Amino acid sequence: MLTQKFVSSITGSAVFPRLSAALQFLIDIATWLLATLLVLYLRASFQGEIDPLGAARSLLTTLVPIVIVVQSIAGVVVGIYRRRWRYGSFDEVAGLVITGIITTAALLLVRQIFPGTSPFPRSAIIAGGLFGLWLSASSRYLWRLVRQQLSRPDARRSQRLIVFGAGETGIQFVTAALRNPESEYLPVAFLDDNPATHRLSISGVPVLGGRDKIREAIRKTDASALLVAMNSVDQSVITQVTDSARALGLSVKVLPPISDYAMGSTTTAIRDLSDEDLLGRRPIDIDMAAISRYLVNQRVMVTGAGGSIGSELCRQIARFNPAELIMVDRDESALHEVQLAIYGRALLNTPQTHLADLRDAAAMENLFRTRTPSVVFHAAALKHLPILEQFPHEAFQTNVLGTLRMLELSKRHAVKVFVNISTDKAANPISVLGYSKRIAERLTAAFAQETPTGKFLSVRFGNVLGSRGSVLTSFREQIQQGGPVTVTDRAVTRYFMTIHEAVQLVVQAGAVGQDGEVLVLDMGKPVSIYEMAERMIRNSGRNVSIEVVGLRIGEKMHEELFGSDEPDRRPVHPLISHVVAAPLSPAQIDAAATDPRHEMLRLLSL
Repeated sequence: MLTQKFVSSITGSAVFPRLSAALQFLIDIATWLLATLLVLYLRASFQGEIDPLGAARSLLTTLVPIVIVVQSIAGVVVGIYRRRWRYGSFDEVAGLVITGIITTAALLLVRQIFPGTSPFPRSAIIAGGLFGLWLSASSRYLWRLVRQQLSRPDARRSQRLIVFGAGETGIQFVTAALRNPESEYLPVAFLDDNPATHRLSISGVPVLGGRDKIREAIRKTDASALLVAMNSVDQSVITQVTDSARALGLSVKVLPPISDYAMGSTTTAIRDLSDEDLLGRRPIDIDMAAISRYLVNQRVMVTGAGGSIGSELCRQIARFNPAELIMVDRDESALHEVQLAIYGRALLNTPQTHLADLRDAAAMENLFRTRTPSVVFHAAALKHLPILEQFPHEAFQTNVLGTLRMLELSKRHAVKVFVNISTDKAANPISVLGYSKRIAERLTAAFAQETPTGKFLSVRFGNVLGSRGSVLTSFREQIQQGGPVTVTDRAVTRYFMTIHEAVQLVVQAGAVGQDGEVLVLDMGKPVSIYEMAERMIRNSGRNVSIEVVGLRIGEKMHEELFGSDEPDRRPVHPLISHVVAAPLSPAQIDAAATDPRHEMLRLLSL
């Protein structure tokens, strides 16, 4: 440990680059002369010289000054003694090769011009140059190995780690960990299901096989933890690897995608496996150019900005440098949170946040008239199915009439793009929530037909992990309280995606969607809620029971993303389907209906 600190203090100081450059110059000269001396000695021996060492020395001493001058000038000009490259890197070795060629060529030229050096053999100059180059490169590589070895984490206090995933993410992590003496983790083995990686050694860490070799890897390395270091991995793989690792006594860690910790260290980004990780992750291909065209330098409004989807929308939209981001919500605390998350402060006294209820016609009219948004993401809605079954009037007022008001204002004030956030409950709806959101989709399609300028479309997706009231949040709280975990039915399934993934696709949909379309996001495979509860309980390490309580009114056993008359077409993006919604004229709506449930059913029959 003291040796590590000593080396770090010397190599990390400002003086070290100058000292190492001078020292390396001397080493290069010594290795070059040693190589040439050895070549001359061997040549003299093969030619039968009585004193081969003396003959070699006498020839060498005449060229020592020439080698020193030429090597120093060439090295400084090329840059190997000015620290242009990382020490011992391939770039520096390339510079070393150029310097060696210059030095060798100079010696050959001197031999040709000055007769006094003519006895110096050309073969010895060339062979000595090659051998000297090899010795110089070897000295650099050896010193780099020494430094890397001394900068490794202390095996006595670091956790020995198996890394699952020998791809770019895993390699970057291992490289960073092995160069950080303070790292809490010492990578000792890779595992990867790609047979091409097996038996490789990456930064000195061997690839011992696939996921079926966890037991063998533990036996060979005495590891105590396993890290999942893959940007995208199927749910079944994570589940199998996690279950196998925990059964063998390993703790399981994950490394988020590189973009999530771009400003930090890979070694500090490691975290425990979360319930969301058990559902798998997948990369999203985003067309940044298309998104930029409709968001950059535009005034963008987000309703429901304090909600789960709305707040993530605001965070991602802010990355595209809109001329103005207008965050609208009726919850002042939620506005405070989203402003703080994006801008690092939240005084709530700037034009970015606007406290208003979309059911307030005068307030919304004033907002559109004074701020004139050009892009609107309408995320404000009531979304909890059971309570809306009890209060259908509220769903009608907010999800139907509130959306209609936003559409009318967007048309009147010449909004360029209007994106209505919908839900999978709108496909073949059987609940008040589904009825209201399906009507909102059809109203959006009607305004697409009626509005000559601007684009009006809807985006439909299912359950979002981490959103308020999501099943994962409920399960987590029930587990913390000791249970039981309540599941509606052992056979019930649902679609899930992360908030980040959902919003990425929503923003993309605003770029690729056509007027009047409903864009349906690919939610992956449906997940068994009962099995998910079991995995979460295992992940918690607690002994918690599961109670089956039965489906509630308006709930489906298996959620649907498409209506019975909606084909799955994906002409632009592999994760976004385009379906057509039947327009519903606003004139058909009785805003004063006394029975909102009956009114919504009537509208859906039109």
